[in-house]
Amino acid sequence: MEHTGSDIDALVREEKRLTAAESHSEAWAEGLSAGIEPDIIAEAALETAFGEMLRTSGETAALALLDRMREKVIAGAFGPDPVRH
Repeated sequence: MEHTGSDIDALVREEKRLTAAESHSEAWAEGLSAGIEPDIIAEAALETAFGEMLRTSGETAALALLDRMREKVIAGAFGPDPVRH
């Protein structure tokens, strides 16, 4: 099966996303084992993420990310049994 440039880009992006998620999961577990409450870890992670988005991509991109995350929360994507649409 031959992959197009777009297919390869999507595969690379997904691999990067999975690697990032794994890194964040490890950091989360490390924070919990250090006695840091989940809400503090979450707030710090969001502050870091949005600060970086603002610095590298600007306010429009950061707000677009915030909107996408809000929609995912509303859709139940982060619950104990994530809803798959």
